[in-house]
Amino acid sequence: MGHAEQGRPGSALGAAAGEATTRLGTARAGLWLLAALLAARQVAAVLTSPKGERLTDLETWVGPNGVLHVSGSLYDSTRFTGTPFAGLVLKPLTRSAEQALGWGWTFGTLLLVVALGLIAARALPQPVSRRTALLAAPVAISLLMLSLPVRNTLYLGQTSIIPVLLVLAGCFAVRGERAGGVLVGVAAAFQPTVLLFAPLLWFTGRRPAAVTTGVTFAAGTALAWAVMPGDSYTYWVHHLAGVGLGGRADGLANQSLHGALLRFGLSGPLEIALFLALGAAVAVVGLRRAVRYAEDGQLLLAVAITGCVAVAVSPTTWQHQLLWVLLAVAGRVGRRASDRYVWPVTVVLVMTLPAKMMLPDMAALHPLRDNAVLLAALAAALVVPFLSRTSPYYRAPVPTEYAPPVPTRWKSVPLLPIVRRVLTRPNLLLELLLIRVTYAAYSQVRIAAAGSRATAEEHGEQILAIEKALFLDVEHWVNHTVVGIGWLRDFFDFYYTSFHFVLPLTVLAVLYVRRPVDYRWARSALGFATLLALLGFWLYPLAPPRLMPELGIIDTVNGVQDFSQPDYGTLTALTNQYAAMPSLHFGWSLWCGLVIAVVAPKGWMKALGLLHPTFTFAAIVATGNHWILDAAGGAAVVGAGFGLTWLLSGPRPVAGAAVGEERVPGSRAARTDRVAAER
Repeated sequence: MGHAEQGRPGSALGAAAGEATTRLGTARAGLWLLAALLAARQVAAVLTSPKGERLTDLETWVGPNGVLHVSGSLYDSTRFTGTPFAGLVLKPLTRSAEQALGWGWTFGTLLLVVALGLIAARALPQPVSRRTALLAAPVAISLLMLSLPVRNTLYLGQTSIIPVLLVLAGCFAVRGERAGGVLVGVAAAFQPTVLLFAPLLWFTGRRPAAVTTGVTFAAGTALAWAVMPGDSYTYWVHHLAGVGLGGRADGLANQSLHGALLRFGLSGPLEIALFLALGAAVAVVGLRRAVRYAEDGQLLLAVAITGCVAVAVSPTTWQHQLLWVLLAVAGRVGRRASDRYVWPVTVVLVMTLPAKMMLPDMAALHPLRDNAVLLAALAAALVVPFLSRTSPYYRAPVPTEYAPPVPTRWKSVPLLPIVRRVLTRPNLLLELLLIRVTYAAYSQVRIAAAGSRATAEEHGEQILAIEKALFLDVEHWVNHTVVGIGWLRDFFDFYYTSFHFVLPLTVLAVLYVRRPVDYRWARSALGFATLLALLGFWLYPLAPPRLMPELGIIDTVNGVQDFSQPDYGTLTALTNQYAAMPSLHFGWSLWCGLVIAVVAPKGWMKALGLLHPTFTFAAIVATGNHWILDAAGGAAVVGAGFGLTWLLSGPRPVAGAAVGEERVPGSRAARTDRVAAER
C-alpha cells in the first residue's frame, strides 16, 4: 500500500506531462496546417489572377517587352528599380517562357519565405522554452505569409525577399564569418542599404565578415560595371543609387524618411539637407542600439533594428522592401506579462493590415496613417525599450493576477479554463488598437454583406407579415405621430444620431478606469454580440421601414429617398443600408443598460442606464430606421453575447470589481491598504 500511495503522485505528474505534450503537439500540427493553408491561399491568389495583373513587376523586367529585353539602357524608363547587378542576375531569366517563369517564380518565392521563417525561428535569442522552440517556425511562416511585403512580393514578382534571406543566412545559417560576409555582400549588391550591416558586423567583433561584405559588394558592383557600364553609370551617378526610379517618391508606397518629408510638403535643397541630417542621426543611433543588443546575445533583434534603419534612410523604400520591420517582433518589451503583447501585436497589425484600418480617416491623423510603417521602423530603431537579457524581467515578467474561478452547476463551464478573469487593467494602447482594428473590420464586413434591393425588400415584406400576425406593426403609426410633433421628431433624430457610439465607448472607458475585471467581461460580451450581428447582416439583408417604397414611412434623419435609384445615391456608399436585422442601435444600447444596471452602485444610476435602451428603441422605430423585430434581434444577439462570455470563461465574479480594484495601483482600495499598512 505504501509503495502504491507513493507512486500515485508520480503517475499524476506523468499523466499531466503527457497531456501537456499532446496539447503542444496538436497546437503545432494546427499551426503548420495554418501555415500551409496561408501559403496555398497566396499562391492561388497570384496564379488565378488575370495574366496582365499578376507578376506585373516581373513582367516589366523579363516579359516580351520588358526592360531586360531592350537593346538600350535598363534605365531608359524608370520601371526597373533594381541595381545593375540585379539586372545582370535577372538577364538569364529572359530566356524562360512567361507561363513557366510565373509558376517557377511564385513557388520559388514561396520556398524562400519558408526558408526565411525557419531561419528566423532558429535565430531567436536563447534560451527559449520547449513550447516556443516547437511553435516558432510555423508561427513565423504564417506571419510572413500574412504580411503585406510578402503578399506584395508574390503578387508583383519582386526580388525583395532575397536580400533579407541572404542577410539572415549569413548571420545565422552558414559557418564561417567570411562565408556569412559573402552572403551579406551579395544582398548589398541587390539592395545597397544592406551595406549598413557591415558596421554592425565590424563593431560586434565579426570583422572578417564585415570586410568580406564590403569586398563582395564591390566585386558584384564592379562586375556589373564591366558588363553594363552605361547602365551602371546611369544607376549610380545619374540616379544617385536609384533615386527617382520606380513610382513617385512622395507616394504613400515610399515609406522612407525621404518620402515622408516630401509628403509633408518639403522639397529642394532644404528637404535634401534635412533628409541627410535625419538619416545620419537615425543611422548612428540605430546602429549603436543594434550593436548593444547584439552584444547582449540578441543578434536577431540587432539585425531587425539595422534593417529598420535601412528602411528609414533609403531614398526609396517600397512596400515589398519592408520585411525588416516584421523581424522586430523578436524583441521583448514590458516588465509585466500583460504588456508583452503590445509591441508584437502592433508590429503584426502594421505589417498585415492596410493603414486605413489602423487609424480613423481624420485629417489630423493622416500624417500618422500615411507613415505607419515608417513610424514602426523608426520606433524599433530608436525608441522602443527592448529588454536586455540581463534584466530580471526578460525571462520572468511580473505575472498577471487572476481572480479565483466561480463555481457553476455544470462541470464543463467554463469551456476555456485558460481564459481566466484577469484582475488588472489591460494595456490601454493595445486595447485602443484592437478596438479600432475590430471596428474597421466590422465596418468592412458590414458593407460587404449588402444584399440586393429585391432580396432586402422581400425580407422586409416577410418581417411586416410576421409583425401583423403578432399585432406589432405599429411603425407607420409611430413614425407619422412623431413627425407631427416637431420637438419630439428633433429629439429622436438627435438621439438616434448622437449616442450610438458615444455611450458604449463611455461605458467601456469608465469600466476600464474603475472596474477592470468587469471591463473585460463587458467588452467580451459586446464583441460576441457584434460578431453575431454581422452574421445576421450577411445572411438576412433587410430593408428598414424607411426604404420600403409602398409603406409610406418618412425618413426623418436622412430626408426623402429616391426609390428609383437602386443604390440610393451616396447613402449606400457610406454604409450598408440593409444591415437592419438585428438592430445594433438597440443591441448596443441594451448592452449599455445591462452593464450599468449590473455594476452601478446606486439605484438611480441603474434606472438611468436602463432608460437608454428605452429611448433608443423609441428612436429607431420613430425615425423609420428599424422594425420592432429588429430590436428583438438586437436583444437576442446581446443575450447570446453575454451567454457566450459566461460559457467560455465562466460567471462574472460577484466580488470581482472589489478584488480587481485592490490590485489596481492608485485605486481607493490600494490607498486604503497602504494607509493601514503604514499604521
